[in-house]
Parts: sequence; structure tokens; C-alpha cells
Amino acid sequence: MQGAGMMERFRTRKALLALMAASGLLLTACSGGGDTDDASKAADGPGYGAGEPAPAHGDEDGTSERDDLREDPGHLSTFALDVDTASYDYARRALADGRLPDPSTVRPEEFVNSFRQDYDRPDGDGFSVTVDGARTDDEDWSLVRVGLATRTSERGGERPPAALTFVIDVSGSMAEPGRLDLAQESLSVMTDRLRDDDSVALVTFSDEAETVLPMTRLDGNRDTIQDVISDLDTQDSTNLGAGVETGYETAVEGLREGATNRVVLISDALANTGDTDADSILERISGERREHGITLFGVGVGSDYGDALMERLADQGDGHTVYVSGSGEARKVFSEQLPRNVDLTARDAKAQVVFDPETVEEFRLVGYDNRRVADEDFRDDRVDGGEVGPGHTVTALYAVRTEPGARGHLATATVRWLDPETRDPHEETGGLEADALDDSLWSANRGLRTAATAAYFAAALGHDGAGLPDVPRLDELADHADDLADRTESEEIRRLAEAIGTANRLM
Repeated sequence: MQGAGMMERFRTRKALLALMAASGLLLTACSGGGDTDDASKAADGPGYGAGEPAPAHGDEDGTSERDDLREDPGHLSTFALDVDTASYDYARRALADGRLPDPSTVRPEEFVNSFRQDYDRPDGDGFSVTVDGARTDDEDWSLVRVGLATRTSERGGERPPAALTFVIDVSGSMAEPGRLDLAQESLSVMTDRLRDDDSVALVTFSDEAETVLPMTRLDGNRDTIQDVISDLDTQDSTNLGAGVETGYETAVEGLREGATNRVVLISDALANTGDTDADSILERISGERREHGITLFGVGVGSDYGDALMERLADQGDGHTVYVSGSGEARKVFSEQLPRNVDLTARDAKAQVVFDPETVEEFRLVGYDNRRVADEDFRDDRVDGGEVGPGHTVTALYAVRTEPGARGHLATATVRWLDPETRDPHEETGGLEADALDDSLWSANRGLRTAATAAYFAAALGHDGAGLPDVPRLDELADHADDLADRTESEEIRRLAEAIGTANRLM
């Protein structure tokens, strides 16, 4: 709980700021998108619109309302945006195989972000911000959802051409069904879906790495590309470091100005030869990443999967990861997601949430353990954030203990990002009032209930509670998920309910 002295200082600062605002010396807040009118009201934040550059360090004199609040860091939370989903899909694969996932592979934010949310979308590039929440069964605790969304990718088919370098694991472990064969099938389908002005290169790695196809335009060369894909065959060990390094070299050699240049790593990530340390591998390609802005997209395959290595590579390689276990998932990733979202909406995107100490006694960010950012680095654009493309939603959940009978402002969420081309910074803000909290989590809107169910599921599998209060038993959670699936008639929520039921039986 905040001390009385700090509370008095905060009230004094708040009164002074209100007086300044009344004198017209402060910017008014700018609202972000939201599910409800109350939840979408911005409060206590600078008004940078979704196309307006934000100052690097607050107001012209170097201070701002949020800088003032930084005097007490106990009510700030800052993290880099993350759109990874591999953890959830890999957990479902393990459960389908009749085993519980290793708790170390369970990341709650990836469970939550596996489900598309219906946040309002911004009119242009950038983000909308939605903040809402609901009371839990535990007295004075609530779940607060911070939702960020980019514009959809359907803009008359407009996007820059893609220059994709596929780095394909052909080590011996990839001979298992559902690994290299799945990659070949996926690449073949994707080759038919890409546009004529797109380009692809293929790099394979086992003991060593080899560029088997330099950067090649799709127009007039689809048969040649298909032949190279069909000729792929497994070999020996897994020198993943050599594969990534050669992949980036090939991407730079085939670099296309005005195109989205991306390396796509397809592997079970069971590195056993050469450099097997993610930081060391990334250091060897740091020049190419930073100078040319080439992002890394990791696609994990296989029942045995090097989750930690792949996740580290993607997080620090300005990209994200997915996991595929079957043809349906692979087809969705390669023939729908990747071609549609090859361009970027935001680079180095970070979010910062400010909780009001007059209404919030305690808060905990659920997950994002590897994506935390020092609060003072929120506006330091030299500090890495997350890369986000069009059509994405990012959700962060907070467990929040409110002061008894809390009324008034609860939280303000701000997202900051760099324009992918100009590197100009932009911000968007949204806020939440205490009286906008729904009375019960399990009667809240579909999106919040889905996010909560996914987070509680991860907490149960991870065995640490993920900072969530009063985690339901799995049988109770399965009932909630079944009810939600029935009400929404959603196939993805039905699959979530089935996974929870399987985990309950295995436990």
C-alpha cells in the first residue's frame, strides 16, 4: 500500500496539475479505441494522435505529467509489445500427445495473444488503445485488460513487395513426420500465394549452411522455386547458428529497397552443433539487423522443440514466433498470415501503464517476463521494443487490487512506437475509471472472458499462478470455457475448452 506521505505528495501534485490544466497549460488527453464508452476514455495522458509525432522527452521543458508521476516508480509498468503465440500452440501439441507441457515453456501472454480480440481499429497507421476490466471472485481484486490494435491489412491489396529469406532446418531430427515434410508442403502452398513482385531465397542448414536459392522474383520462376523446395532432404546435425548467419547474409545480398525484407526460420530449434547460444548468434548478425531492419520470423515444428532458443532469437531479433503442428495450422501461417502481414506497422513498440495510487493498492502484470522494460526507458527509442504488423492485436492483463470502495481514475495506458520508414515516434493513450469495472469477470464481454480464461489456463499449467489471484481449479475453468464456447460458437474457444479438459484429466 502507498504510504501516507507519498499519498499527500501525489494529491498536491494532482491539484497543481489540475490548476495548470485549467489555465490551458497542459495538453488534453487523446482517447483510444475501446469496447465500451467508459473504457475508451483517455485520462491523464498527453494527446498524441495516431499520426502525430510525440516529443522524445515530454514537454518542451523536459517535463510532463507522466514524468512527475515517475517520482514514485511503484505504480508504473512498462513492457515491449509481443505478438508471439508459439507457447500456446506448443502446449496444445503436448496435450494432444497425452502429456503436460514443461512449465518453463508456458508463457501466459502468448496464451492470451493467441486469441484475436475485437478492439476498435485505428483509421490509419499506429494503434488504438482499449482499457477495460472486471472484478474477480477474490475481494478487491480485478483483472484489467490493456488492448492494442493496428489497422487491418485489407487496404485494396496494397502492401510493399516482400523479400523473404527462408532458413530451413534439414538436420536429421527434421526427418520425423510433421517437420521437414510439413515445411515443404507449407512453402509450396505459400509460393503459389505470393505475388509476382515478391521474392524468395532458400537457405538450408545441417552441419553447415548453404544458400540453395538466391533471392528470386516469383514472376516467371515459380516452377524453379517449387523444384528447389521438393528437392530438400534431411542430413545430419543442427548448426542453427550457421543457418541464421547465412540466412541474413543471403537476405542482405538480395536486399530490395522499398520491400519488406524478412528472414523466416523454420526449425525444431534443437541446436547441437556450432553456436547454440541465442545471444551469440544474434550478435553475429547484429549489423545486418540494425542497418537494414531485417526482422526474424520463427516457425517452430516438431514434438520435441527448442522453445527457449527460438523464443529468444525472435524476441531479440525484432520478430516473433509461431508453432505449427499440422497442415491446417501451417497453411494458415504460410498462405494467409505471412503473405498478408509482410509489412510492418510499428517498430520498437512499447507500452506503459500508470496506475493511480489513490485507487490502486497493488498490481501485477501477467506474463511478459522476458519483455519487461525499465520505466525510464519508455521514451528512450534506442531501447528495443516489439515489431508489430497490420491486423495484429496485443493484449496485456493486470491483476489489480483496488482500494476498498475505490472511485475515480484507475489507470492510463500509453503505447509508443516508431514509424517503420521514418523512425519518427508516435503515441496513443487510453484510460479506465474504477466505476467502469464490470461487476463480475465471468459475465464480462467475450474478449475479456477469453483473455482471462487463457491466462488462468497458463497459470495452472505453469504452476506459479502467473501473479493471478484465486486461480480456478481446472475443472471449474473447463466449465467456464465450455460455457463461453457455447455462447460464442467459436471454434478457437472450443479448442481452448478441449485443451483445458485434457489438461484436467492428465493432472
